[in-house]
Amino acid sequence: MNKSELITAIVERSTKDGVEITKKQADAFLKSFTAIVEETLVKGEDIQLIGFGTFTVVERAERTGRNPATKQTITIPASKSPKFKAGKALKDKVNAK
Repeated sequence: MNKSELITAIVERSTKDGVEITKKQADAFLKSFTAIVEETLVKGEDIQLIGFGTFTVVERAERTGRNPATKQTITIPASKSPKFKAGKALKDKVNAK
């Protein structure tokens, strides 16, 4: 599912739930949601959505790697990476089918 398909799905689901929203409103919601997730993770905080999952930032230590083309050993610098861990309810739904 790409972004435009997700926006369409949000509009359709909200209509099923009795709330009429436009694609423009759904797009604004999605942009706001992703911006808030980004800003929160940049601050080093987690976002926990009970039953769905948790967005966190994990720190990766500096490590040694190998350039596959030249076989030369290189140092890969330490970095931070966003991570999503699915909650139990989401895992159960995915595994139910």
